[in-house]
Amino acid sequence: DPPDICMIYATPGQMMILINGLQWSGYRKFEWGVVGESACADSWGRALLKKEPSLAIPCFAERRYGGVLDDELLMAMPPKYLPKAIAGMKRLSANGLRYPIPQYGIQSDARAGLAVSYG
Repeated sequence: DPPDICMIYATPGQMMILINGLQWSGYRKFEWGVVGESACADSWGRALLKKEPSLAIPCFAERRYGGVLDDELLMAMPPKYLPKAIAGMKRLSANGLRYPIPQYGIQSDARAGLAVSYG
C-alpha cells in the first residue's frame, strides 16, 4: 500500500519555501492551529482527517525522545501534494526565491535583489 502521509521536518526558512511551493499554483491560504503538547494531532492526525497539508511545532516528546532539533518544524501532507510542492519550488527558484535565503545587510542596496526576486 502507498503511504497515507508524508512527514517533512525542516527549518522555518525551508518550511516557508515548501509552503510557498504549495501555494504557487492555485493559491490558497493555509490555516493551522496548535493544540498544545501534541504535534501528532497537529500534523499527521489533522492531515489524515482533512486530506491536506498540516504544519506543526514539534512537541516536547518529539524533541526529547524523537531527536527533533530545536530549529525544526513539521509538515505532514498526503503524498499527492508532493509533486505540486516540488513544481512550485522549481518555479520559485527560477524567480530567485530559493534556500538558503541570501540576506542583504544594512550596507547593501536591497533594490537589486528585489528586482530579481519580484521584478
